Amino acid sequence: MYKIAVIGGDGIGPEVTTEALKVLKRASEIYGFQYKTTEYPFGSEHYLKTGELVPESAYDEYRDHDAIYLGAIGDPRVEVGLVERAVIAGIRFRLDLYINLRPIKLYAESLCPLKGKKIEDVNMVVVRENTEDVYTGIGGIMKKDTPDEVAIANMIFTRKGCERAVRYAFELAKERKKDNKVTLVDKANAIRAQDIWTRTVEQVGKEYPGITHDHAYIDAACMWMVKNPEWFDVVVTTNIFGDIFTDLGAMVQGGMGIAASGNIHPGQVSMFESIHGSAPKYKDQNVACPIAAIMAAQMMLDYLGEKKAAAAIEEAVGSLLRSGRIKSLDTKSGISTSEMGDMVVREMKGA
Repeated sequence: MYKIAVIGGDGIGPEVTTEALKVLKRASEIYGFQYKTTEYPFGSEHYLKTGELVPESAYDEYRDHDAIYLGAIGDPRVEVGLVERAVIAGIRFRLDLYINLRPIKLYAESLCPLKGKKIEDVNMVVVRENTEDVYTGIGGIMKKDTPDEVAIANMIFTRKGCERAVRYAFELAKERKKDNKVTLVDKANAIRAQDIWTRTVEQVGKEYPGITHDHAYIDAACMWMVKNPEWFDVVVTTNIFGDIFTDLGAMVQGGMGIAASGNIHPGQVSMFESIHGSAPKYKDQNVACPIAAIMAAQMMLDYLGEKKAAAAIEEAVGSLLRSGRIKSLDTKSGISTSEMGDMVVREMKGA
């Protein structure tokens, strides 16, 4: 019996979450696992109604679950980043979810904006360190709104933080058995503090004789993502560069409508989410694409050990995209949010 905390969140979050849970239910019926969901109201609407962000007790409750499923967070009526820092960053930092895992995989050639790229050319996973870098919030602003205003943000890296992300990347490359390669993406030539990443990869890499490793600066890596995405297998990178690099990758695989991520602490409760944001202008219109949310549920099942169920969801989505029954992954697909969820349910093996 898996215990799953569900945070529908803001904007289209509750709508796409409903479809993901619909697919999760069908997977449980086919593959015989059981689960129980606990819904949490935290998000912008809850904050506007109550003035509460996330109580301390919620983090303790999350720890008592096997996984957390998040819809989307963000609302223009609230200070930028306020709720996101409490709900998303709060969970990442308080539960020490030190890996942000972002698969970048093409399921249909028609979805790729790059000329001449085939399905087999876009198949990588990005391991983004998730609890350090500028996201720690160390710094601040003084003399705000004056000519002498100063803003400072500190970029923090620790050996522990680097090494556990790098080691995860090497283990993943060994498990994937694709190119058996790890690529470090940083900017150590200009940001010398990032030499800690270069040295860590070199040292950890010696423990994995079957895995090769190479290096790219972030600007070159973005160029290669567009020019030669087939060069990448497993990428490991810093928090801020990973944030940027993976959104570029999402476009290469077909758009934000399919991009999902896991926020992972191996062996402990971890969080899974689509990364497209809350898109409040589409709220309650039943037009948002739920595929990213469904793929987040797929990642969650894979993490929980329900490999067959996860594979069935991925194959159902891939089949719908390859066949052209789902032609786009945006609000202009002509297919409603709820119908797209129904299509995935019907397509699943055993349905």
